[in-house]
Amino acid sequence: MFDSGVLYDDIPVPQLRRTKMAQITMNFKGLSDLAIIQQCLNIKTAMTGNANFTTPTPTLPAFGTLVTTAQTKVTASDAAQLASKQATADKDAAIDALLAGVKQLADYVSMTSAGDGVKIQSAGFSIKAASTPSGVPDMVQNLSLTAGDNAGEIDAQWDPVDGVKISYDIQWSPYPATDTSWKNCPGTTKSKAVLMGFTSGQQVLVRVRAKGTGGTGAWSQTASKFAP
Repeated sequence: MFDSGVLYDDIPVPQLRRTKMAQITMNFKGLSDLAIIQQCLNIKTAMTGNANFTTPTPTLPAFGTLVTTAQTKVTASDAAQLASKQATADKDAAIDALLAGVKQLADYVSMTSAGDGVKIQSAGFSIKAASTPSGVPDMVQNLSLTAGDNAGEIDAQWDPVDGVKISYDIQWSPYPATDTSWKNCPGTTKSKAVLMGFTSGQQVLVRVRAKGTGGTGAWSQTASKFAP
């Protein structure tokens, strides 16, 4: 027996080289319907008679049916969308023409009736309700005062008053109040305000009233607070 003196562990073992497998990428995201169909047609054409792929799943005839069905549905959808857009445009034009016609008819009725409300309503038209003046705003309710965030500040808030274009006058007075001791604060359109500039420890009286298109309401009950 021949012994070369070489140990088995010393014999180099050939390394097998691994082949990296290619992966298919599906580049359909963001494509239009027609672009997707065209890519599928390209794939079907490339696989027809391709010796590398003799038993495709699905079969090429079945895949071709899928492509044809998709083409038919896309064509029908495009036609329906176009018809819908045209129908909407026709509808809008018809409504515009109708409104123009009723406006002319309303002008005729208004002129012929000389503004007689009964005659106008007899023609099927409505008439504007007579405007009524807004009433004087109610007295402000539930005025309350709390310490503000900073020294010499007082936060005031109250229930909002119903009415048109309501705003609020605010006055304050040192305690005790007299007819001439009240001083104006900046007005507001909100049902709250931050009153500033008081001396810490000073007792302050506050009152509020609402103003609207119908006039000015009565002053609220006074509220009292020592300024922080």
